[in-house]
Amino acid sequence: MPELSNGWVRRISVTPPSLKDNTADVERLENALKSVLNAEFYGIDPAVSENLPELLRQNGFSIRCVLFRDGRKWHIAGIAGNGEEIIAGIAVDLGTTTVVLRLIDLSDGRTMGEYSFGNPQISIGPDILARIHFSEKEDGLAVLNNLIITGINKAITELCGSCNVSLSSIYLISLAGNTAMTHLFLKLNPRYLIREPYIPVINRPGCLNARELGISVNRSAKVYVFPNTGSYFGGDLVSGILYSGLNRSDKTAMLVDVGTNAEVVLGNKNWLVACAGAAGPALEGGVTKMGMTAGPGVIDRISLNKETGLFSIHTIEELPPVGVCGSGVIDLAAALFVSGMIDIRGKLVPGVCKERLKEIGGLKHFVLVQGNESATGNDLSISQADIDSLIRSKAAMYTILETISTYVGISLSDISTFYVAGTFGSLINPRSAITIGMMPDLPDETYKTIGNSSLEGASMILKDSNLIDEIDKIRDGITYIELNVNQEFMNRFSAARFLPHTNLSLFPSVSIVQLDKK
Repeated sequence: MPELSNGWVRRISVTPPSLKDNTADVERLENALKSVLNAEFYGIDPAVSENLPELLRQNGFSIRCVLFRDGRKWHIAGIAGNGEEIIAGIAVDLGTTTVVLRLIDLSDGRTMGEYSFGNPQISIGPDILARIHFSEKEDGLAVLNNLIITGINKAITELCGSCNVSLSSIYLISLAGNTAMTHLFLKLNPRYLIREPYIPVINRPGCLNARELGISVNRSAKVYVFPNTGSYFGGDLVSGILYSGLNRSDKTAMLVDVGTNAEVVLGNKNWLVACAGAAGPALEGGVTKMGMTAGPGVIDRISLNKETGLFSIHTIEELPPVGVCGSGVIDLAAALFVSGMIDIRGKLVPGVCKERLKEIGGLKHFVLVQGNESATGNDLSISQADIDSLIRSKAAMYTILETISTYVGISLSDISTFYVAGTFGSLINPRSAITIGMMPDLPDETYKTIGNSSLEGASMILKDSNLIDEIDKIRDGITYIELNVNQEFMNRFSAARFLPHTNLSLFPSVSIVQLDKK
């Protein structure tokens, strides 16, 4: 593949020394870089200086420099000869539940491999709040930091080993995560993220030395941490905006990433407004006892044959069902509602559910998969309490969308493109989400799933040096709404706790389905 024209790897030639020119090697390289970059740069790291003399002479005083720009100044992340040795970088999506790494050749931009693992901090707590409280204990922050650094180092070793790339060949790491995860990665006190007025320690971590963070790669490698905006709107969303191109759009669009939190940004090339709220955990599968994150054997799609009344399920890797992920739960709720098995309050209707309705421990349960058909040997069912929790979660999701659109004075119907990001977004059926009133009633073609936008944005920055300015513009251009102090949010939330909503005019396609049924 051809070399990247705007990449971070530059071929630098320096004037060979002579008896008449005894300039030191480090100064010689600095002078060459100043001439090529026509800009200021930070001094050369001692880790780079160690190998510089031999590398210059072995390569005829022409070497490859791995650079990175933080604002107006440039960093030197490493040097290499002009041979065929790999110069690589790693993009990291630092998720609360899952961490994903992508190995990228910095010379030509090709993806060499990917690796994902469960965030080891889950052993402390499944959510951000639990981890922040744990960090306040003696050595709590150190424990959390060590867990994620150790986990990332193990993942880097596995990823590089599978791609036959040495750890010393990793010169750049770009990392995007929510504000709390970024703080724990940097070993910064997250205490005040959850206390009014919700202030982070830092918004722009910038470019840091990998070895000082404890990351086991090349000793001179740099780590770029995406900036965050507010306590709940992190670098993962800034990265997602970059990937979606929302900030370059002429028309108003919306980006939603549902993970541990529901994070939303609305805008176009002229303005961006963002907010985040705790609608995510339930929608990610945590709402039901049979719920779980996406994985082998997990039901991700459910449909109902209206004529036969039979459910059709699809599992990931088409294995026997072990549970249901968030997208499957939403499909199920939509099917139950359209068929009349649950009413507008989300209550199970015995006369319609018939033999699928069981009472377990004093609670009504709707059985989706009989025990003899599941991989667990037990019924896969959803209880009335589970459905009630889902209703609250979907109401929170829709209320977040409604609040942010009202804030800027537009209707949700004015949105030209609705980007849905994350694993949840790649699996969700927009029509099911509309049916239960979780997402606005827009034409199907308005919705566009973009997968792991955090990882994609982090990958983009390793391939194009010009994008660093765009990231700063995105971050500086965001107006953040703090939902924790927004009274209108609670008022709208109450109206959204029905299927699909108390105001049926907001969901014309769903109301038509209900009228046809009657």
